[in-house]
Amino acid sequence: MTLHIPGDGRPICITPESAGWQFSGLRVLTLAPGVVETVVTGSAEMFVLPLSGALSVQVDTAAARAEASFDLAGRETVFAAVTDFAYVGRDSVLTLCSDVAAEVALPSARCTKRLPPAYGAATGVPVEVRGAGPATRQVTNFAIPGVWDHAEKLVCCELIPPPGNWSSYPPHKHDATDPCEVVNEEIYYYRIAGPDQFRPSRQGFGLHRTYTGPEHSGAGLAELDETIEVRDGDVVLIPYGYHGPCVAAPGYPMYYLNVLAGPGGSRSTAFCDDPAHAWIRDSWSGQRPDPRCPVTSAAGRVLDGGIG
Repeated sequence: MTLHIPGDGRPICITPESAGWQFSGLRVLTLAPGVVETVVTGSAEMFVLPLSGALSVQVDTAAARAEASFDLAGRETVFAAVTDFAYVGRDSVLTLCSDVAAEVALPSARCTKRLPPAYGAATGVPVEVRGAGPATRQVTNFAIPGVWDHAEKLVCCELIPPPGNWSSYPPHKHDATDPCEVVNEEIYYYRIAGPDQFRPSRQGFGLHRTYTGPEHSGAGLAELDETIEVRDGDVVLIPYGYHGPCVAAPGYPMYYLNVLAGPGGSRSTAFCDDPAHAWIRDSWSGQRPDPRCPVTSAAGRVLDGGIG
C-alpha cells in the first residue's frame, strides 16, 4: 500500500478500492468559472466542503428526481475562515458549479443507508483549541459525532497547527489492535500556506509520522515506519498504526482535513494513545495554549496580523 500521495497537480481521487480498504474516500475538484461538474456518489455518503471560493450544489436522486439545492458561501482559502458545507447521501447525483472559481473537497464513506441532503452553516461549527504550548492546534469539528449526526459512517474535521506547532500529538491509533474499541480508516489531506501565511503554496512543507508497535505485528499487520515530508495538496493514508505528530515547519501554517470511517455500528472518533507518549497530555495542564489559536472562525481570521 502506498501511504503518501503527492498533490503535485495530479487529481486527488481516493476510493476504498484504490486505498485498499473498505470505507473511506476523498475527491478534490477544481471548478473552472461557469463549468458544471457532475459527481455520482454511488454507494457512498459525502460532504461537499469548499476549500476556496463559493459554489452551488444541486442534488438529484439516482432516478433523476430533483431533491435539494444549496448555495455554499465558502471561503477565500482554508486559512481564511470556517466554511459552510453540505451533506449528500448515497445514490445521489451532484451538479457543482461556481460563477468565478472554486476548489472543493468531497470526503466520503461507503454506507448502507440513504439519508437526505442537508446544509451545515459555518456559524454552527464548533472551533476547539486543543493542546498547549507548541502542541496547540485548532480543531474545526464540523462533522464529528455529537455535532453533526446526520451521517451513517462518515466523520470529518479540520485542523490548523500554526507554524512550528505539532498536531495529532501524542501519537494515537484507532485500529483492530488492543486496547482500541473503535476501528477507523483515516485520510489526512494537507494544505500548506506560503510565506504570506494565507494562500496555499508548494513552497512550504510539514512532516507526518505513521508507525506500528509490537501489538500490530502480533496481530499479523505489516510494519509501518514512515516519516513523510508533506507539501500543499498531499494526502496520507492511514490504514492502521499510530499516527502523529503532524508538524508545521516554522514559517508555514498547516491545514489538514481528517476523513474517518470504519465498520462500527456507530460513528466514533475514539482513539488510543501510544503508551510511551500518553503522559504528554497531562503535561498540558501546566502550559498555556498558543495565543495564535484559534486561527479562524465563521467570521474570518481571528488574529489581525496573521499567524506567522
